[in-house]
Amino acid sequence: MKNLIKTSLSPLTPPQSRPLLAARFPMRREPKASALIFSPLAWLKLRLFLHTDEVEVGFFGISSADNLLYVEDLVAPKQTVSQVTVAFDDVAVADHFDRCADAGIGPARCGRIWVHTHPGQSPEPSSVDEATFTRVFGDCDWAVMAIVARGGATYARLAFNAGPGGQTLLPVEVDWERWPKDLLNAEHSIQELLSGWMDEYGENIRPEAYSAVGTSIIDDLIELPPRPGGRMAALDAYYDQRSLEDEELDLFEREWEVRS
Repeated sequence: MKNLIKTSLSPLTPPQSRPLLAARFPMRREPKASALIFSPLAWLKLRLFLHTDEVEVGFFGISSADNLLYVEDLVAPKQTVSQVTVAFDDVAVADHFDRCADAGIGPARCGRIWVHTHPGQSPEPSSVDEATFTRVFGDCDWAVMAIVARGGATYARLAFNAGPGGQTLLPVEVDWERWPKDLLNAEHSIQELLSGWMDEYGENIRPEAYSAVGTSIIDDLIELPPRPGGRMAALDAYYDQRSLEDEELDLFEREWEVRS
């Protein structure tokens, strides 16, 4: 079932009794409220998707390990879109978190920054955006909603839900000083990169007629048993289990090497 809008995960706190796991997946942390920064390639990808058609497009931001408000990359899962709505495919969302878990990227880096575009001139969040941000991200200790409009205007807001809570607007910046280095590293693959982005758009962005009716994808993202804290807590438990399984596999492989 496809459902209206996007999702996130609450942060992961690794078990204290698992030092190897704790070293691989750091303890939860909150970003310092300064600015939401995009890498040049992430920004160019966003602008390409923004101008490809007269529809909204949604992304998961992939944060830097050193700065949770630095967007290294953007992932656009399969989604059905219109001029005012985005409906992520639930299986595609689950696959996204699986791939990130396999790469050692925790929920705080792959599911906490919600980015979407507006095909008009205004980046101000709609009533649907506001309701979704509250409903889906309300029990995370922090989350970001970022919007980029076709005219170039931007909007970003960081919400702290832990402790006394609070929200603050963030300036949106692009790390253009990094651009020469990215070009040098890319060498002659820029054209290949652009082609890959267009393939991703064609495969994952599916326009449909406008519909004002929808529900949050978090309601039935994947089949998980109810837990205190709702679906986000269940997804955290799923990620914990994946991490523990990876640790046990590593220990088995090392023991096997010693015995061999």
